[in-house]
Amino acid sequence: MGSVSTIVSSSARTGANALFAHHPMGVSTGVFDESRNAWEQLVGEACGVSTYAVELSALSEEELPGLVAYLASEPRLPFRYVSVHAPTKNRQLDDAVSARALGDLPLWVRSIVTHPDGLRDLAPYRELGTRLVLENMDDRKSTGRVADELELVFDELPHAGFCLDVAHVHAIDPTMAAGHELLDRFRSRLRQVHLSSLSGGHHVPLTEDDEVLFADVLGRCSDVPWILEARPPERWLAELTATKVVAVGGSPPTGRP
Repeated sequence: MGSVSTIVSSSARTGANALFAHHPMGVSTGVFDESRNAWEQLVGEACGVSTYAVELSALSEEELPGLVAYLASEPRLPFRYVSVHAPTKNRQLDDAVSARALGDLPLWVRSIVTHPDGLRDLAPYRELGTRLVLENMDDRKSTGRVADELELVFDELPHAGFCLDVAHVHAIDPTMAAGHELLDRFRSRLRQVHLSSLSGGHHVPLTEDDEVLFADVLGRCSDVPWILEARPPERWLAELTATKVVAVGGSPPTGRP
C-alpha cells in the first residue's frame, strides 16, 4: 500500500490557501466507485491519498457484510483514524438488526457515520454509544439539515457524535451561517468533517470558490479528521504527496489503535 501523508511543511500552512495542510486528512472509499466491494483494493486506493485517516464507505446495505468480514480478518491497516459510513441506500433490514450489524464492527473503528433522516427507530442505535455519529443533511432531505432538526435526534441519542458535511451546509445555506450554528450547538460532539463540493447533488472535488467560502467554518474544525468525499483537487496534489510516512521501528503501524 502507499505511504502518502497529508502532512506538509509548516511554511505551507502560512499561505493564503492552506486547507490542504490540514492534518489529519483522509478520503472516503466511496470515492472509488469502480472498486466497490473490493475492500483490499479500496484500502490501497485510499492510502494513495492519506495513510492517516480513512472512511470505509458501505453506503448500500449489501456492502456491509463484506466490510464486516474484511475487518474481522484483522488486516494490517496504516490509518490512525478509521470510520465507517453506515448503509443509507437499498436498506432492507429493520433498525434493530441494522444496529446489531454495525455493532459487530471492530471497536477500533472509532466512528460509525449515518444519516439521521433514515433512522426510523432510534432506540437500537443507543447501543452504539459514542461510536454512532450523525451527519447533517443537504436540501434534498426533509430533516437532519439544520441545528434544530438535528437536536431532536441528539435528544434521543445523547452519546452520539457529529459529522459536519460542509457541502451539505452550503446546499442549505449559501452564506454558510448554518454551519456556524451547527458548530455553536454541537461542536463538543464533532468527530470528523466531510469535505467536497456538490454539483447536481453529487460530491465533486472542492472548487476554489468553495475552498474560500468554507474556510471560516473549517477553521473551527481544526482538531478532527477531514474526510474527502471526492478526489483531491488537482491543485492540492503536489502538496498532499510532498511528505512520506516513515514507519516507527521500520514496520507499518496497525489499524487497531
